[in-house]
Amino acid sequence: MSKSIDFFETQFRRQVAGGEQALNPFELRALPHLRGRVLDFGCGLGNLAVAAARQGCSVLALDGAPTAVEHLEQRAAAESLPIEAAAADLRDYPIDGDFDAVVAIGLLMFFDCAAARRQLARLQACVRPGGVAVVNVLIEGTTFLDMFDPAGHCLFGHAELAQAFAGWEVIDQAREDFPAPGDTVKAFATLVARKPAVP
Repeated sequence: MSKSIDFFETQFRRQVAGGEQALNPFELRALPHLRGRVLDFGCGLGNLAVAAARQGCSVLALDGAPTAVEHLEQRAAAESLPIEAAAADLRDYPIDGDFDAVVAIGLLMFFDCAAARRQLARLQACVRPGGVAVVNVLIEGTTFLDMFDPAGHCLFGHAELAQAFAGWEVIDQAREDFPAPGDTVKAFATLVARKPAVP
């Protein structure tokens, strides 16, 4: 298991034990834009997947942490929600299918930059025309690095997400800094964009 997966397995076990199910700020930003068939790529405990399914979406939720996927499967079954959850190595996952919305919150920066950019392009490709992508990454300026695997991670450039979505309609975007342990900072970029409809 990689250092990043170990980090999140520990965090998810603590959150499950504490009953933490609130949406984080990035998930709250994403939720109003989700409809139809949704891919939650790096779903964590599945709080966003559950919220989306409760509002009528059908969700494919994938994560690399088995604890997270098991917890989400139990929640989805308890409420009979249309969620398919699976554990997978998302760094190399062959994303395919067509989705009305694709979400990757707090995931791509855990891959080396080549893998992160490859998976971002794959995510974009599986958004249906007129559909929405919600992407959130850590960017340059982040000084909290404890959760990263030494084998590779990727801090995106400040304008990199916007450049990657050139030609899409930007619905929402933000750059936010959050304090982290040891007087460090997590610098995030979030983008919500609509893929052009077929002419």
